[in-house]
Amino acid sequence: MDDVIVIGAGASGLMAALTAAKSGCRVVLLEKMASCGRKIRITGKGRCNVTTVKSHEEILQQIRRNPKFMYSSLNAFDNRDVWNFFTEHGCALKVERGDRVFPESDHAQDIVDTLVAEAKKQGVAIHCDVKVKTLTCLDNGRFEIVDAKEKHWQAKAVVICTGGASYPGTGSTGDGYAWLENMGQPVIAPYPALVPLNTKEEWVPQLQGLSLRNVRLTIDDVRGKILYSEQGEMLFTHFGISGPIVLSASGHCADFWQKKRQVLLAHIDLKPALSEHKLDERLLREIHAMPNKHLSNMLKTLLPQKMVPVFIAQCGVDADKVLHQLTKEERQQIVARLKDFSFTLTGTRSLSEGIVTAGGLATKAVDPKTMMVKKIPGLFAAGELLDIDAYTGGFNLQIAFSTGHAAGQAVCQYIHERKSE
Repeated sequence: MDDVIVIGAGASGLMAALTAAKSGCRVVLLEKMASCGRKIRITGKGRCNVTTVKSHEEILQQIRRNPKFMYSSLNAFDNRDVWNFFTEHGCALKVERGDRVFPESDHAQDIVDTLVAEAKKQGVAIHCDVKVKTLTCLDNGRFEIVDAKEKHWQAKAVVICTGGASYPGTGSTGDGYAWLENMGQPVIAPYPALVPLNTKEEWVPQLQGLSLRNVRLTIDDVRGKILYSEQGEMLFTHFGISGPIVLSASGHCADFWQKKRQVLLAHIDLKPALSEHKLDERLLREIHAMPNKHLSNMLKTLLPQKMVPVFIAQCGVDADKVLHQLTKEERQQIVARLKDFSFTLTGTRSLSEGIVTAGGLATKAVDPKTMMVKKIPGLFAAGELLDIDAYTGGFNLQIAFSTGHAAGQAVCQYIHERKSE
């Protein structure tokens, strides 16, 4: 019988396994895929935004759901510890815009290789291509696992690190939720966070591939209550919108749609640095300088060329009008659209397209210091399986490393205490 079995060789599972082994436990790591760290390899577009250099307070502010749960584990193993872990094991890191941390090589595989090498060095027995079917807590307090090949595994303690249900091709298919529910644990139905959004308007696909930088995206409900407002970069797609600020907004939208099936309204301020008055002054200068210039040509100095026809259609102004023919009302309509280019949001893309899963094992069921499931001694959970998610910027991987480290330390302490009984 093994001391500890860790299920899932992602960020939290690898960290939990190597930490437990380093603390003196015999650890087996089971991974359903053919290799470890499949999801790590695709994060950050294959570069892996492994953590951040922001302060603890700033990190907690970036955690959308249940940030208080992270106080203990983040204090015990924070972003500086993550930095030190990788750099001390030969994986050099660098800081980029937005305090994001990446491997100097720009290869996510280097992060995976470092974790796997250290796990093996600490004596972790890694078994890939092992799909766990059932997890049972036996009457004697031990745990039994049966895999898809009907092989039985037993351990004194188990750490579940199976991830959420996003990007199922990486192995995150929500397996851990069913095991926990079968053991009577509260699981909040998973839904996508950090996910593109669908739109209603038929003109949106005309803007497919258009990236907008330094714009402000504001999302509100039909009553005008603001759910999200942030400045940054976004992208139009064939189905709707995506990009950094859209992904950050999506969790708030998904939370809303969990409760209400109402559309939301998106508003883009295309010129957030300029007031309506300043924009109107700029238009007047253009009109006075080149009165015979066509409106469509003038707008190319304010907007990406691909956006001009759609923008003019939304303003309801004749594209062939020359500037000196613009009425005051038409000019005001153009200014208003530049400050509020709006459209309708109808829902998120599917959970399989989400970068991160919201929902999962309710944090109230887990000890935040040890990651042990309160009502099942010897059972621990870490990473995306928990009902915690954050914005982009390395925060979700930091959550995985912090909770995985906490579980790894605590499960070994649990084993040692049981031996002394």
